Amino acid sequence: MVDAQKFAEAGADLRLAGIRKEYPGFTAIDGVDLTIPAGSFFALLGPSGCGKTTTLRLVAGLEEASAGQILIGGNDVTHLKPHRRPVNTVFQSYALFPHMTVLENVAFGLRRRRVGDPLAKAHEALKLVELDHVSDRKPAQLSGGQQQRVALARAVVNRPALLLLDEPLGALDLKLRRQMQHELKDIQQSVGLTFLHVTHDQEEAMTMADTVAVMNRGRIEQMGAPEALYELPRTVFVASFLGQSNLFRVSVTGENENAIHTDLGGQRITVAKSRTERTSGEITVGVRPEKLRLHHSEPQPQAGVNVLGPGRITDAAFIGVSTQYTVESPVLGSVQVFAQNVEAGPTASAGQDVWVSWLAEHTFGLADDQLDPGALTTEFSTQVIAAQGETVA
Repeated sequence: MVDAQKFAEAGADLRLAGIRKEYPGFTAIDGVDLTIPAGSFFALLGPSGCGKTTTLRLVAGLEEASAGQILIGGNDVTHLKPHRRPVNTVFQSYALFPHMTVLENVAFGLRRRRVGDPLAKAHEALKLVELDHVSDRKPAQLSGGQQQRVALARAVVNRPALLLLDEPLGALDLKLRRQMQHELKDIQQSVGLTFLHVTHDQEEAMTMADTVAVMNRGRIEQMGAPEALYELPRTVFVASFLGQSNLFRVSVTGENENAIHTDLGGQRITVAKSRTERTSGEITVGVRPEKLRLHHSEPQPQAGVNVLGPGRITDAAFIGVSTQYTVESPVLGSVQVFAQNVEAGPTASAGQDVWVSWLAEHTFGLADDQLDPGALTTEFSTQVIAAQGETVA
C-alpha cells in the first residue's frame, strides 16, 4: 500500500495508462495515455466538457476509472481511496474553514495526520506564499488572491507527491490572475513538487506549464511545450482553441524538396514539408493572425513569402498594444490580422482594399479537415449533462 509519507521530500511522476471513464450512454475519457515527469508543471487545457476535470478527479481518487492504470511514483494507486493517495488538491472555491484562522487552516491536515510541530510547519508554508503576517486572521478578512495562496499553502505543507490544481485562479480578476500565474510558477519551482493544473484558460496554461496537453472529447489532441503547440498545431481543434488561426481549405498542386505548393482560388500558399501533416490532395493550412502583414497595394512576388488578396477591411478594432483587422473577400473568406501598434495607432481603416502577406515558414498544415471545433465540445457536453446532470469540465 502506498504511504504518502515516502514522498515527503520530492514530487513523483504520474503515469496514466489506457485510462477510460464510462458513464451510461457515453465515454467521458477515452483511452488516455500520459506521463508527467516528477517535479514538472503540467497543464491539462481544454473547453468545458472535454474531460479534463474528470481526469483530475480520477487521479485524486474522487472517481473510479472504468479501465486502465494510474501510477504515482511507479506505484499503482488506481483502486486506492483518496486519503491513501499522495496527492492534494487546490480548488477554485478555496474550501477554507471560515471559523479557523489562516494558521489553523494550514496546520489542519498536519494535525489530522499527527505530524510533529504542525504550527511551525504551517508558518513555513505561509512564508512561502508570503502570508505569514496574516496568520492570525480569518479567511473572510483576506482578499480572493490571499485566500487562494492560503489554500495553496495548506496543500503544499503536506508535501504531497502530486499537487492537483482545479481551475485555481478562475475566481480572480484579470490583474490578480496574472500575478498569481507567476507566483504559482515560482512556488512550484521552489518546492519541487509535481503540479497537474486543469484549466480552460489558454494564457494560464502557456504562462505556467512546462508541458500542455490539449483535450477534446475525452482525448488528448496534442501535447508538448506551449511554444510548440502554438507555433505548430496538428489539428483544427488545437489551432482554433489555442489562440486564433486563419484556416484555408486548399489543394496541393506541386512540391519541391522542402515544401509543398497549394492553390486557394488561383493564389498560391507554400508550406514547408516539416510543418505539415499531409502533403497531397485537399488539406487545411493555417497561419496565426499576428504573422500577417497588411499592404495597401499588391506586393511584388518574393521567394518564401505567401501573398493573398485583394480583400476589404470590414472591421478595425484598436485594443491598445495592437489593432485587430478583419479582411474579407470571396476567395479568402474572413481573415484576421493582428498588427502591433508600433506607431501612433492603426495604419488602416474599414473600407480599404488591402493584400495580406506572411513568411511561408509560418504556415502550418493540419492533419484533419476544417470543422467547427465548438460543435464537437457542445455535442460532448450535452451527453455529459444527460448522463450526470452536470457538465464534466
